[in-house]
Amino acid sequence: MSITVRFRHEFPGFSLNAAFEAGSNGVTALFGPSGSGKTSCINVIAGLLSPAEGFVSVDDEVLLDTSRGYNLAASRRRVGYVFQDARLFPHLSVSGNLDYAARRARPRPESLERAAIIDMLGLGHLLDRHPRLLSGGEKQRVALGRALLTSPRVLLLDEPLAALDQGRKAEILPYLETLRDERRMPIIYVSHAIDEVARLADDIVLLNDGGVAAAGPVEDVLSRLDLFPLTGRFEAGAALRATVATQDRQTQMTEARFSGGSIWIPGLAATIGQSLRLRIRARDVMLARTEPDAISANNILAATITEFREEPGPYLDVRLACGDSFLLARITRMSRERLSLKPGDRVFAVIKSVSIERATSERTKA
Repeated sequence: MSITVRFRHEFPGFSLNAAFEAGSNGVTALFGPSGSGKTSCINVIAGLLSPAEGFVSVDDEVLLDTSRGYNLAASRRRVGYVFQDARLFPHLSVSGNLDYAARRARPRPESLERAAIIDMLGLGHLLDRHPRLLSGGEKQRVALGRALLTSPRVLLLDEPLAALDQGRKAEILPYLETLRDERRMPIIYVSHAIDEVARLADDIVLLNDGGVAAAGPVEDVLSRLDLFPLTGRFEAGAALRATVATQDRQTQMTEARFSGGSIWIPGLAATIGQSLRLRIRARDVMLARTEPDAISANNILAATITEFREEPGPYLDVRLACGDSFLLARITRMSRERLSLKPGDRVFAVIKSVSIERATSERTKA
């Protein structure tokens, strides 16, 4: 199953012209600044927005084709939608909210499916509570369960973490990872937080100025220097795929290997052979002409400078080839001049283990 989206629509003072595809399972992130059209894109998929021109299909079924005057009703699209504010029924318990969705699903989910969703999202102890007694993270987990019980072919998540504080985000992110790994369905994830995208998404569609600025695998898009102004600037960085190789229980350090070497990560619960995605911010990478010795940083990787990105100010960005992967570094112009750095130079990338903010497990796609 794959999703194809093409549409054009005029809003007051804003024109949106978007075209992209999403894979049969896994997470495709719609990323961009506020007002770039991310929510409008999923509203077109859901049937909540009828564009002036457009085409939407899920696998071989056409949901929208304005050239033929065809627009399948939202209630018949089998699309699960989780809003930023959960939108639970306040007069119903958690169990009642879940049952409401299940009764309206076509096909109706079996009781075993309901039990599996409740277990996956950790809702068992919440079933008798009403929404007013739930935390923000708990409400979003119930909203996820309710969306899944509609038996959707596609799941749309509209910034489900945006209204949560950091503690609640940390609470719900593992559930989103479990959802991604266990429910073999396409998920469209709207966000303007690059750390969420790097952690959860397989592919990214980057929206800006009323259109798609770039699209592709997360690792490829995030490593492009020309997209730095759109992928976070100060928070911008690269994503690496790696495999857990060893664990040192005494120091609580995990070694993850990739084509460019090894990365040591602190405090990671993982198993040998497990696939990971590591996110390393450009501002956390230092460059050295010679291999450093007797320093506290655990990660020193041989790399080759492929290009620079410059803009007004004291900083510039560097793209580094490291095996078959890419790293990014943000340095000062003074550093480049002092080290006489240029494309093609061999350097060493120095990364403190504590700066690797999160390692997320990767599942094998079916």
